[in-house]
Amino acid sequence: MTVRIATWNINSITARLPKFLEWLEGARPDVVCLQELKCSTEAFPHDAVKELGYETAAHGTGRWNGVAVVSRIGLDDVVRGLPSQPGYLADGAMIPEVEPRAVAATCGPVRVWSVYVPNGREVGHAHYAYKLEWLEALRASVADDAAGGRPFAVLGDFNVAPADEDVWDRSVFEGSTHVTPAERDALAALRATGLSDVVPRPLKYDHPYTYWDYRQLAFPKNNGMRIDLVYGNRPFADAVSDAYVDREARKGKGTSDHAPVVVDLDL
Repeated sequence: MTVRIATWNINSITARLPKFLEWLEGARPDVVCLQELKCSTEAFPHDAVKELGYETAAHGTGRWNGVAVVSRIGLDDVVRGLPSQPGYLADGAMIPEVEPRAVAATCGPVRVWSVYVPNGREVGHAHYAYKLEWLEALRASVADDAAGGRPFAVLGDFNVAPADEDVWDRSVFEGSTHVTPAERDALAALRATGLSDVVPRPLKYDHPYTYWDYRQLAFPKNNGMRIDLVYGNRPFADAVSDAYVDREARKGKGTSDHAPVVVDLDL
């Protein structure tokens, strides 16, 4: 059985819907993990993707964040939110908000989490501490599945570049988030549960960046970062027959600033 699984920070499903539907028809993934929906669960375009044969487990509350699993091979045992997910106490707020940043589902023979890790904003900011707490909650939440015998993966926008070669110029990020030792240590702790980094191949250039800023011609210059990751357990990683960054989906007007990462499994 061949299963194609993808992850994509769509950067507003409403704004990118035509692009997304076109990509679905062309790439024909069996499962897609989406991040940064920027819509509520109810506002997700369920009917539009259903016309192409997909069902959706979405988790969103409004204009920020939001995640989903879209599948045409089944959608069972859906979990919205990490069991021990911390909340973020924004400036001026009285109560921490538990943001919609994770959703899990079993799709045919594979179980997946779609995750949108907090950005962190800047080192020393409360959001940076929240990011590290969130990553620890993710580690605790996936440990059992990661060590299990069923193919399992955590996919999404991690907002962390695992190594220096995963950013176009390390010096540009000196003192900034996404590359700090604490963030990378959090990823290492996640991998230690039994997950490995499924590194995709680039369709162009020599490194599989997945994100390019809209500004300063970052995409044509290939000034990118690899922050959209696929962390699979042993049964998942052993089944990978191909993995690539669909750079073509980043081209043109009206697209996300992230490209999909596509993984083919031979199960």
